[in-house]
Amino acid sequence: MTQIVVGENEALESALRRFKRQVSKAGIMPDLKKHRHFETPLEKNKRKAKAVANSRWYKKRFRSS
Repeated sequence: MTQIVVGENEALESALRRFKRQVSKAGIMPDLKKHRHFETPLEKNKRKAKAVANSRWYKKRFRSS
């Protein structure tokens, strides 16, 4: 769980910035988006296959030069 302690004279903007940085380092947002709705096993397999195909395409397109 991400938690920050706000200093006595610390501005809210800087505390919010520190909180956002900690959340991004912890990887909470991608996990939250992943669990936002239920994904059937078929949808999961399709998503993973599409990601593999895209990565292969990028490797073929940009690494072969």
